[in-house]
This record gives sequence, C-alpha cells and structure tokens, in this order.
Amino acid sequence: MTLRIGNASGFYGDRLDAMREMLTGGELDVLTGDYLAELTMLILGRDRLKDPAAGYARTFLRQLEECLGLAHERGVRIVANAGGLNPAGLAAAVRGLAERLGLPVRVAHVEGDDLAERYRERYPDALAAHAYLGGFGIAACLDAGADVVVTGRVTDAALVTGPAAAHFGWAPDEYDRLAGAVVAGHVLECGAQATGGNYAFFRDGDVRRPGFPLAELHADGSSVITKHPGTGGFVDTGTVTAQLLYETAGARYPGPDVTARLDTVRLTPDGPDRVRVHGVRGEAPPPDLKVGVNRLGGFRNEVAFVLTGLDIEAKADLVREQLEDALAGAATRPAEVRWELARTDRADAGTEETASALLRLVVRDPDQQAVGRALSGAAVELALASYPGFHVLAPPGKGAPYGVFEADLVPQDTVEQVAVLPDGRRVPVAPARTTRPLAAAPEPPLPEPPPPGRTRRAPLGRVAGARSGDKGGDANVGVWARTDDGWRWLVHELTVERLRRLLPECEALPVTRHVLPRLRALNFVVEGLLGAGVADRHRFDPQAKALGEWLRSRHLEIPEALL
Repeated sequence: MTLRIGNASGFYGDRLDAMREMLTGGELDVLTGDYLAELTMLILGRDRLKDPAAGYARTFLRQLEECLGLAHERGVRIVANAGGLNPAGLAAAVRGLAERLGLPVRVAHVEGDDLAERYRERYPDALAAHAYLGGFGIAACLDAGADVVVTGRVTDAALVTGPAAAHFGWAPDEYDRLAGAVVAGHVLECGAQATGGNYAFFRDGDVRRPGFPLAELHADGSSVITKHPGTGGFVDTGTVTAQLLYETAGARYPGPDVTARLDTVRLTPDGPDRVRVHGVRGEAPPPDLKVGVNRLGGFRNEVAFVLTGLDIEAKADLVREQLEDALAGAATRPAEVRWELARTDRADAGTEETASALLRLVVRDPDQQAVGRALSGAAVELALASYPGFHVLAPPGKGAPYGVFEADLVPQDTVEQVAVLPDGRRVPVAPARTTRPLAAAPEPPLPEPPPPGRTRRAPLGRVAGARSGDKGGDANVGVWARTDDGWRWLVHELTVERLRRLLPECEALPVTRHVLPRLRALNFVVEGLLGAGVADRHRFDPQAKALGEWLRSRHLEIPEALL
C-alpha cells in the first residue's frame, strides 16, 4: 500500500500558504514540515533568552490556525520539527489551538535531543546544543494514534522515515527500506528545491511559483517523487539529482537510524513530473549521534564603501590606509579586520551604480565596544576627508552579536529519546541495536575518458548542473552531467586540482571529491570555507548557496561534441 507524504516547509520562513496548498491540491496521508537549520537553532535560542516559553517556530501555529481543521477533515497527519528548542511547549500550544477550534486532535511530541546541560561546562555561552535524533520516536507517536507530531532537532529525513516505519511496520534493522525513506526524505526536506526551485537549469520549466513536493513511498523503501497536479515548477531526474547532492558528501550518508548508500540510488523517469527512486541500499547506522552546538561568538560590524568611476584600486587603498590608521589608534583594535573589494564596476558605464565598486570592511571582537564606536566614528569622520565621491551604503551601527556553529558526536546510547504520546505517557525510544563505524566507501571504477577531439572554451554550466550548500564551516558543491558522454568527460576533467583553479577561494583549503556514477555526479567538500558557520557570516555568501553557480560560470576547454 502506497504512503503519500508531502512537504509544506523547507525552512523557518517558507511560504505560509504551502500547508493549505498541499492539503487541498491532492491526496495525502502525511504532511511534513522542516523548520530547523543550524542558523534557526541560534535564532530560537535568542528568542528563548527573552521568553522562556518561546523557542519554537511560531509560523507553524499560524499555518495550523487555518489548516488544522482541513487536515483533520481529510485524515492527513502532520509531522513537523517546528518544536525547535521547546517541543513540549509547541505541543501544548497545538492542543490549546485544537480546543479553541473544537477539533478532537491528538497531539504528541518527541524530546530528548536537548543536550544543553551536558555541554554547559564546555560551552558556557551556548544558546543551544542538540543531538540529531532519528525517526522511531515519531513512529511511536503515530503508532499511538497521534494526528499531529512535533519534534525538536531530528534529522530532516526523520520526518519521512518515522511515518514510513509506522505505516509499513519496519523493524529498526530493515536498513534497505529505511535507507530508501531517508533518500526520499532528503529530496523532500527543502521543499520547492525538488520541484525546480534554485535549480541550475531553471529555464527548463515554469518556476515562477513552484509547488511543493511529495513522495509516494512503497513497502520496499522505493518511492516516486512528484507534486500535486496543476502546481508550478517541475520534477525530473535533474531536480531530484540536484537535491540529492545538496548538503551531502560521500557515498555513505549517515543518520541515527541507518546509513544510506547514495552510490546505490537509481533514478528513473516515471511520467510527467514523476521520478522513481529505487535500488537504495542501507547499512547499520554509526554508533554516534551528531550534535549541533550554537553559541555566541562575539560581536561584528561592517561598512560598505562605494567607489565610483576611475582609479578604483587607488581609492580602495586610500580608505583602507585611513581606516587602518584610525583603528590602530583606537583604545581597542578589533580582534579581526577583513577587507574585500568587489569589482562590480564597468568602464564607461551608463548608470552611476554600474560605474561603482564596493569595498567591504568587516570587524569582529568579543567586546561590542571594540566594533562599535571605534569603527563608526572612524568611518563617519572620513566623510569629507577621503577619496572623491566618498559615501557608504549605510552607516555602521553599534555592532551586533554573531553566532558560531560547532558539530560534535555523542554515543547513541547516552541520549535518552522519549516519545510523549497523546495520552501523556512517556515512552523511551531505544537507540540503534546494531551500529557500524562510518568509513569511506571504496572509490568506484571510472568510465573510459572520451576520445580526444576539438574543444572550445565555454562555461562549465553549458554541460553540467550544480548545487551547493553549507554544513557548519564547510561547503559542499555537487556537480552532475546530463548525459553519459558528459559524465565521461566531467569525471576525468573536474578533479580536485581543477576545482581549486576554477575557484581560487578554495585553493588553500582541504577539498575532498566523492564520485557517484549512478547519479553521473561528483560531490566536493571544501573544509573551512565558511569559517564558523552561517551565523559567523565569514564570507560574502555565508551559506555557499551560489558557490555552485560560480563554478558553472567558469570557463574551460570543453569538447565541441558536448556543446
């Protein structure tokens, strides 16, 4: 029997009307929502400092205000990780909402992921420390008859593996089936990214308002990724491949319930807007759970100087020297001072904006005073005493706090996951009975390179797609070819050394390449590119969202037969 699981949220702040759209657009058994990311946990931690009753995604309640009755009427169960730092608080709020609406809705939640007290001594400034739990707590809640299940920090894929395990009665050691659900969950978790959103070849369809995805899961763990009829966007093997590569790394994709082998995934077209996902193999999960620790890193400030017209480099040198002198004479020089010149200017430009470049100064320090008045005063005082045409995009402020994300590991059997059932009973959820230490998958054999022939210098994106993202301070770039001939060229051409030359910002950093032949894909992990994570805002693109598009824009010699 098929289980139809949809997604209505890829992040905290996603389209509010997506829940109604998914509930009214077609048949569903379960509707999931992913609200949590590394940055979200920091945001919720700061919310809870102001109000101990906060700490969950309030937009989820706003969506339920309109849609809970609709879900109840249609028999659709809702599973979301919107509980954040306070799943019990959100569950209580959902019960209160159901009572006000007069709906007999049974609400349950999963807890045990909060490890803040355990990390308090090591990270006294931590706002959140959470283990990534699996799907069997969700399954226990659904088995007990819950209509709505809210969780804290579970893996994104657990929102699908939990309902699938409950529906099909999977045992914890049915690794191939669980791995298939993990792959489906990973495709669904980012919402419209599976239906043409943020897609390299977005011109292949109408993506002005892409619909949200759903998976038709089967008892053997295989699935079909699709969307409701009449919704925007499109689903094909490319959109599914792109999402499979997003924020992953090697062939082994570890989780609390199972390690999914991404090198076994097969994608087959199954009709318009339908892609079959099958052949997925799974292995016992690793013995440890990932822990995400979010803490305050200090304070930051920035100012962007606009440099217009001629002598851009000389103007940048002048203001840099002036600011450096002023900061050196301050009572406390910021601990970190970074300059970046973005040459967005054009020669003989038709508008002032296109004649201008931006010089960004970013400062960081544990002391807010060191990045506040010391910077703002020095920058403002140059208003009439620096380069011609001096102005800034906005005056610097007092300095704002920034966060740092760090990942850690804890043994599975030291984390006490609990399913709090609709009747209030607290049921312990056992850790994985069998585990397997994570190891790199063996390097697969490579296809024969294409025969030599005429080449032409062109952008990589003419023959390859890419999608990139962040994992803490690391960035990943997934690159795939659209044809077998393109794959034979890509796998031999795009080595680690070639990637470093094409992306000079990665030149001095550790880079690992993973080969996934069945997806015709390469996945690169660049360590340390993002500093201490997205909240650190270490770089112009702090989540590496556009790193893949930069790579696709770089020119290299490509066989004319592919072009």
